Amino acid sequence: MNDNNETKVILPFEYEEDEHYYVEKLGEIPAKPVYSFLKRCIDVVGSVFGLIICFIPMLVIAAAIKLTSPGKVFYSQERLGLNGEKFMLIKFRTMRTDAEKSGAQWSKGKADDRITPIGAFLRKTRIDELPQLWLCLTGKLSLVGPRPERGVFYDEFEKHIHGFSERLKVKPGLTGLAQVCGGYDLRPEEKVVYDVEYIKKRSIFLDIKILFMTVGVILNHDGAR
Repeated sequence: MNDNNETKVILPFEYEEDEHYYVEKLGEIPAKPVYSFLKRCIDVVGSVFGLIICFIPMLVIAAAIKLTSPGKVFYSQERLGLNGEKFMLIKFRTMRTDAEKSGAQWSKGKADDRITPIGAFLRKTRIDELPQLWLCLTGKLSLVGPRPERGVFYDEFEKHIHGFSERLKVKPGLTGLAQVCGGYDLRPEEKVVYDVEYIKKRSIFLDIKILFMTVGVILNHDGAR
């Protein structure tokens, strides 16, 4: 992607000039050391298990991407993590290599013509997310948390969704409450409501519940984009 275009944001929807949303201010959130320790244990065990089980399928997917469209197998993009820390998110490439030649573009979902034929299948089944298991192992991501977003979109959304960055108060996740309850087609002002609810109620029980719900979403292909 062309970093020079990062300041130009293309959204499939528009906010009116006087359209504003206000996110609940969370203040300093509780540390929850026992929960944090157990959550990290689940992240490590879960990501190692997932990488082992998915190793051969990931090789097949990589070959399929390489054979069906020009460009790299993996797609990396800068995202914001805990407390706004920048990190590189890695996914299987599902779009053309020139997908953002006009600027940073929010996905149009199924109607997005930048998605490759095999990319549509990978998104529908969420398989494109598998390389992020490595980020869960290294600690940049958790298995469960608000989905990481790009800094340029945080800047854009804060103009109308005041407090959107509250979701940066916990580590982002491979899956989250917004994904299993509303899917990827949620607008940002809807998504952040689920993210704040997760942050307030986060617990091992809730994380495990979200993981099981994620399996259901994958099997039903619900909310994929």
